[in-house]
Order: sequence, then C-alpha cells, then structure tokens
Amino acid sequence: MKPLPPPRSKTLAAWLAVVLGWLGAHRFYLRGASDRAGWLYPLPSLLGLWGLWRVHELGQDDRLAWLLVPLLGLAITAAMLSAITYALTPDERWHARWGAGRAPVPNTGWGPVLAAVIALLLGGGVLMATLAYSGTRLYEWQANASAD
Repeated sequence: MKPLPPPRSKTLAAWLAVVLGWLGAHRFYLRGASDRAGWLYPLPSLLGLWGLWRVHELGQDDRLAWLLVPLLGLAITAAMLSAITYALTPDERWHARWGAGRAPVPNTGWGPVLAAVIALLLGGGVLMATLAYSGTRLYEWQANASAD
C-alpha cells in the first residue's frame, strides 16, 4: 500500500505564493519538485529580473528589456492569483484535496485571509504597473516609428 502524502497547510501554501510565488514555491510545496507547471515560474521571473537589470544598466531605451520586464510582472500576478485562490478555498474542500485523508478538518483562522488581502494588493498593483509599462513602451515605439 502506498503511504499517504503529508497534509498540506492552506496558510503556508497561500503565504508561499505571496512571498516566493514568483519562483513557483507554492507549486513545489503542494505538488513536489516534479510539478511541470511549477517550473514555468522561475524562467520568466529570472528573465524579467534580467530585463530590470538591463533597464538599470542600459536605460529605458533598451528594447530587449521592454520585452523581458513584463514577464516578471506576469509571473508575480499569476502567483498572487494562486495565493488568493488558495486562501479563499473553503477549509473542508482544501482538507479533502490536500489533507491526505486525515481527520479532523482544521480551522485555518486569519492567516489565509491576510495572505489574500496582501496578494490582492500586490497582484493588482503589479498587474497595473506591468500594463502601464508595456503600454508606455508600445506608445513610444509607435511614436518613434511614425517620426522616422
């Protein structure tokens, strides 16, 4: 008989998504290192950080950075959406999926709620900044193309 996996904490999963979600830590916590979707977080995040470095070193006219920076914003936004989803999942449903068949259903308290609030603030802010940055760069590119 296959041993039961350890139960997973909803609070810890939500906070991992808030703090280290841009690296996929929440996915690895829940599903392990073999989770293919979890490995989709680090690459765009690191490319986005490279884009931020390029903006810092080469200035805002670096077109490669224009493409790379939004990747980090989208990875952070996706992680915050995961945090909100985890935090707002009812305790019974979470326990049925991640509690590994153990009883009783724990009461998670305020930890996931606070994670959801912070994730909503961070995710909304990062998404708006990403859209503003991308829109500004697109406008500048079009303005320069029409001026030439």
